[in-house]
Amino acid sequence: MNSFEPRITVATVVEQDERLLFVREQQHGSVVINQPAGHVEHGEALTQAAFRETLEETAWRVEITGWLGVYIFQPAPGAGVYHRYCFIGEPVSRDEQQRLDDGIIETLWLNPEELEAAAAEHRSPLVAQCARDYRAGRRLPLDAIYQHPWPLQQR
Repeated sequence: MNSFEPRITVATVVEQDERLLFVREQQHGSVVINQPAGHVEHGEALTQAAFRETLEETAWRVEITGWLGVYIFQPAPGAGVYHRYCFIGEPVSRDEQQRLDDGIIETLWLNPEELEAAAAEHRSPLVAQCARDYRAGRRLPLDAIYQHPWPLQQR
C-alpha cells in the first residue's frame, strides 16, 4: 500500500518600493531564485513558519498580513508533492546580526522585469506564479486558515 505524505511548506511575498524580496540559494548543486520559503516544523502554525523562514533566509522581520493561497507542485513523478502555503508579509526591520540559513547566497529585491529575466533560475514554477498572483491583487484573509491550537487536545 502506498502512503501519501505531502511536504508542507510556506513562502512569503514581501514588497518594498515596488520590488519583491527573493533569495538566491544553492539547491542540489544548482543556484536558484525563490521567495523566502521552507518547511513547516512540527507543532508550528503556518504563519509562524512563514515569519521564521523569512527571517532565517533574508534577515528581514516581517508582519504577516495576508494569505495568497495554496500552491501544489509535483516536480517529477515519484518525487513527492509540495503544498506551498504562500503568505504576504510587510517588511518591518532588517536584523543585521541575523545569520542566513546555510545555502543562502544572497537576498534580492527584484521588480517584475528582473524576475522575468531570471526565469531560468527560478526554483520552481511557483516562484513566478506567486509573484503574478500578488501583483494581480490576490489577497485572502488570514482567518481563512483555521489551525487548532497545538498540541491537539483529545476529546
